[in-house]
Formats: sequence, C-alpha cells, structure tokens
Amino acid sequence: MREGKNNSGEAPWWQPGMILFGRLSGWIAGPVILAIFLGRWLDEKYGTDPWFFIFLTGGAFLISSFGIVRDSLREIKRIEKESSKKKE
Repeated sequence: MREGKNNSGEAPWWQPGMILFGRLSGWIAGPVILAIFLGRWLDEKYGTDPWFFIFLTGGAFLISSFGIVRDSLREIKRIEKESSKKKE
C-alpha cells in the first residue's frame, strides 16, 4: 500500500506531527551544537576557558526556548483554525 497522499489529496495523518517534531528538535539541537563548537573554538583562541562556552551555551538555550515557544504557538493557532473550519 502506498504511503503518499490519500484520495482527498491530504497528507497522511502522521506527517504534520513528524514535521513539527523535526522543527522543534532542530530548535533544540541546532543552536546548542553551534554554541558548543563555537564556544570551544573561541575559548582556545583567546585563552578564556570556559567563559565563551558558558555564555554561548546560555544564549543558545534562550534562542532555543524562544524558537520552540514561537513554533508551538503557531502550531496551536493552526490547529485551532483547522478545528473551527471542521466545526462549520
């Protein structure tokens, strides 16, 4: 059986959840991984061990938190809008 779009042209039921999972995971992993490598490199370059690492990791945490909240609120609004259309 084919797992693509169903007969009505809609995406499979699991696809929106996986897309949201990927976006939110990216908000967690992306900034933190970048901060870890950049912080280590800057600490080695300027001999400030561990200050750049700590500050950049803290900043990455704030960026990740902001991105997760923003994407979550967008998704909640989309679901509410979709739900209200189905009720009509």
